[in-house]
Amino acid sequence: MASPSDFKPLGEAPRDIGKIIEQERASELPTFNAVVAYRLGTALHSRLLTFPSPACINISTVSTPAHVLFHAITHEGTTLDNDYWIARKRNSVIRFGASTWRLHIKHDGDEQAFASKVGGEAKAGEYAIHGGGVPIYVKGVEWPVGVVVVSGLKQWDDHMVVIETLAEVCQAVWRESK
Repeated sequence: MASPSDFKPLGEAPRDIGKIIEQERASELPTFNAVVAYRLGTALHSRLLTFPSPACINISTVSTPAHVLFHAITHEGTTLDNDYWIARKRNSVIRFGASTWRLHIKHDGDEQAFASKVGGEAKAGEYAIHGGGVPIYVKGVEWPVGVVVVSGLKQWDDHMVVIETLAEVCQAVWRESK
């Protein structure tokens, strides 16, 4: 089991939209199913256990309602609020086909500007532009097939832990598929 002594710092989240898009598309999986989702979820869980803050992980298909393939917390201290953040981040990834970090940067973190894009204040509560929601792509498919969301760290760290862990799992899955 991972411990705080296993902590590995995260890279810095880019603030350039082009670089964020590259991150999102760099980890196209050869396939996506419950086994891959579980592998990604457990890898994220292990990595997040090294952080002192509690976090919540959710991996699902893009269907409505969501087919949840993995859901876990890392430490005591998460709340129902984490699940609300997960739902809002997930909705944003599905609607816009983009990571929530990209949406945050695109709108300069301005919730009001973003609200005008989604139909005003009444609809804005269904979406979030805080990092941590990342699309899951499969090679040859142009739209996301799944969504992975982390809630609990600083938003740029939520984003980077998903990006880095997804890249590691993706490389391993490709190696094993050959």
